[in-house]
Amino acid sequence: MKEIQYREALREAMSEEMRRDENVFLMGEEVAQYNGAYKVSQGMLDEFGEKRVIDTPIAELGFAGIAVGASMNGLRPIVEFMTWNFAILAADQIINSAAKMLQMSGGQYHCPIVFRGGNGTAGQLAATHSQSFEAFYAHVPGLKVITPSTPYDAKGLMKSAIRDNDPVLILESEKMYGDKGEVPENEYLIPIGKAAIKRKGSNVTIVSFGKIIKVAHEAAAILAKDGIECEIIDLRTIRPIDYDTIVESIKKTNRCVVLEESWPVASISSELAYHIQRYAFDYLDAPVYRVTQSDTPFPFAMPLINEALPNVKRLIDAIKSTLYVS
Repeated sequence: MKEIQYREALREAMSEEMRRDENVFLMGEEVAQYNGAYKVSQGMLDEFGEKRVIDTPIAELGFAGIAVGASMNGLRPIVEFMTWNFAILAADQIINSAAKMLQMSGGQYHCPIVFRGGNGTAGQLAATHSQSFEAFYAHVPGLKVITPSTPYDAKGLMKSAIRDNDPVLILESEKMYGDKGEVPENEYLIPIGKAAIKRKGSNVTIVSFGKIIKVAHEAAAILAKDGIECEIIDLRTIRPIDYDTIVESIKKTNRCVVLEESWPVASISSELAYHIQRYAFDYLDAPVYRVTQSDTPFPFAMPLINEALPNVKRLIDAIKSTLYVS
């Protein structure tokens, strides 16, 4: 094992797949000469050249469309968006072209594309640059949606995404690129659609994903001092969701809290709450609780940011509510 940064794990995955398959290439704003806005693609231009690491104009709709056409003709593009907030401009190509092409072509055209970039809140960037889009894109049939929370997961899932024949969206946190973690020296893949149990516990199941899962680990460590053992499930893949792992955990703990960085309405936590009550109802000893971002555009002022985001106190309060303790 070796310890590397989240950004390095993504870079290793892309580079290894580009060495393995000459049809894989990277394109996006500042990915080449500038080494990427978050330095994820650092050094890749030097190794692979300007035909496979391509700087694009500031035109998300345009270069996403180029990627769709390239994927339909045998290539495997990786498209970097500087942030998923900017990818709203490319939503037409992602939702109306990439996601639907296989069905609308009667199975003639796959779209093996990876769309990736920074997602979610990242300091004081205000409402239009702080959005989490997992639920937005998970709503669309034909897309696979991934949010890794560790370098290990980021590398293994990125490699699987590049090899997948369907469009895959990888939503990375802008605040995690410098996080360090261990990854194997040898090649490995993580299957898309498989959650991971990141902490074993017997009293309550916490389901989360992305950088906000750090709050779950903080809360679990505090509660453990009081004898409350939390089981933490990291979804990793948002579509398809690994419901089986969640249900099996609830059969053991009989309680569930879903922790999500995004808004509460039409959220991933809403979907999970429905599925849990449908398929694990007889095992529940308390209602499913959700801890989400406030149902407002994201603020700029730090006191309001602290109120808007899920935090350790809110999560602990929700967990204690499921246990009927104060």
